[in-house]
Amino acid sequence: MGEITKIASFTVDHTVLDEGIYVSRVDGDITTYDLRTRKPNTDDLMDASTMHSMEHMLATYMRNSAIGGDIIYFGPMGCQTGFYLLTRNQTNQEVLKQLKLALKRVIEHEGDIFGNSAVECGNYRTLSLENAKRESERYLKILEALKDPDFKYKA
Repeated sequence: MGEITKIASFTVDHTVLDEGIYVSRVDGDITTYDLRTRKPNTDDLMDASTMHSMEHMLATYMRNSAIGGDIIYFGPMGCQTGFYLLTRNQTNQEVLKQLKLALKRVIEHEGDIFGNSAVECGNYRTLSLENAKRESERYLKILEALKDPDFKYKA
């Protein structure tokens, strides 16, 4: 086995990374977004229920958005500080616009959380609509406070 190459996300200085939205990488027509809902390396991390609930709700609303057909993947970061969103052929501004709309839809959602059954989910008992709503409100405030984001990691 040859030399191991460090993956791109490990080259970002997580001690200075703030909440926000960043382009993590671009591979041809696919862009990976770092949806950073929490500041890394703090005691303020998402618990498993919040991450899982956000994954169900936000993934569903994003896949049902105007860019839904161009979403490749949405899922949580293992470090409990955010999510990855992979899209194809979308501008940063359109992704941000649709993300904000999806967060608003989570906040306004009434009824059951999406995929809330043993048939649809491998651990449905940890799902909480209130956790998803609370995290959506928190992240939407962060995104709305960004003035003309450049989607770049800060050094």
